[in-house]
Amino acid sequence: MTEVEEKIEKKPVEKAEKPEKAEKVERTERVEREERPSKKFRKPAKKKVCAFCVAGEKTIDYKDVAKIKKYITENGKILPRRQTGICSYHQRELANAIKRARNMALLPYIGE
Repeated sequence: MTEVEEKIEKKPVEKAEKPEKAEKVERTERVEREERPSKKFRKPAKKKVCAFCVAGEKTIDYKDVAKIKKYITENGKILPRRQTGICSYHQRELANAIKRARNMALLPYIGE
């Protein structure tokens, strides 16, 4: 027999014995982890108040471009409520006003 054949020659493999039932290990002591530096917690953010509600405005005029431009990104996208802090009613009104102003060519569809 050559060396290769000897290596290939199969030998009987013995199966490992399985324990009948795993013993329950009592965990009374916790493994201590390395102490990590304490995380600094953020202060809770101040709740944003709707600027239109404070001003007492019921509707948002699409012709008032200066006011509407604050709620648009440089690319021309409408900012979400979580960034602006506007209530849901005024956010819907603002979105409609922005769309009307875009249609009348007062605001660009795409950023400049």
